[in-house]
Amino acid sequence: MAGFDLSGKVAIVTGGGAGLGRAYALQLASQGAAVVVNDPGLDKNTGTYLAEMVAGEIRAKGGKATANTNFVTKQMADAEQIVKTAVETFGRIDILVNNAGILQDAGFRKQTEEHWDKVLEVHLYGQRNLCKVAFPRMYDQGFGRIVNIGSINGVLGAFGQTNYSAAKSGVIGFSFALAKEGAKKNVKVNVLCPGAGTAMTATVLPKDLVEAFKPEYVAPIVGFLCSESPKVPIGRVFEAGSGWFGELQWRQAEGACFDLDNDFGPADIEKQWEKITDLSNASFPDIAKETAQAEKRVPSPPKPKL
Repeated sequence: MAGFDLSGKVAIVTGGGAGLGRAYALQLASQGAAVVVNDPGLDKNTGTYLAEMVAGEIRAKGGKATANTNFVTKQMADAEQIVKTAVETFGRIDILVNNAGILQDAGFRKQTEEHWDKVLEVHLYGQRNLCKVAFPRMYDQGFGRIVNIGSINGVLGAFGQTNYSAAKSGVIGFSFALAKEGAKKNVKVNVLCPGAGTAMTATVLPKDLVEAFKPEYVAPIVGFLCSESPKVPIGRVFEAGSGWFGELQWRQAEGACFDLDNDFGPADIEKQWEKITDLSNASFPDIAKETAQAEKRVPSPPKPKL
């Protein structure tokens, strides 16, 4: 457990009261991290906060945990309160798992502004706000791990989920950029696109599939991405579900290049279409190279004029 021992580290898991969030919280606690379990939800039978239940579960196993019941919203004050809970209770923040989520599925023609706003507020603005508060602390202390939860639907899209797909796609682009800014200070940002049977996916997946995809089968990769293993990457996207793990990458075709000294138009594009779309010799982004280049490009704050 050398590189995976998180003793002394403090983690926040949003949406940690059930499903995948609970599995992530238990995983990090099992590796020694003190965990802030964030979730505003209530248990339907007892009226107890789900976050309190999971925090109690961790403490019963000898771990360190506390609950936070703030909503993840567009308001920066909510993010500040969640991070404040970690700092006031455990003294620091080292790990952030941005898991809180919501669905508002509707075909685009029937989608309302409320359907759109609610999903972007939690998934995109909420994740950004938590990072905005936690990232500077991680940067200044020279260590941080951020796992932003994306979705395969943010890569491929999904019928009836233009709002969710847009939000999760935004999370991926945001994470790529933030990873480049955090790299030189050992703040590693990655994205996980999980597949699991949860209360949220139960609204869109068959019951037998929900029962087969246990959240516990996803959690180990979060434990890895939040660790000090030298193999923890920077700015990558991973998919996981039912014990399967794989990386997602964007590919770029060799394409066709036109002579800028001569006119070319739509007909020329059509003639070269097979070459433009041929991915047999596709190249992949060199994340390490791009990150190294980005470190040199991070702008310094402007100096005040005297």
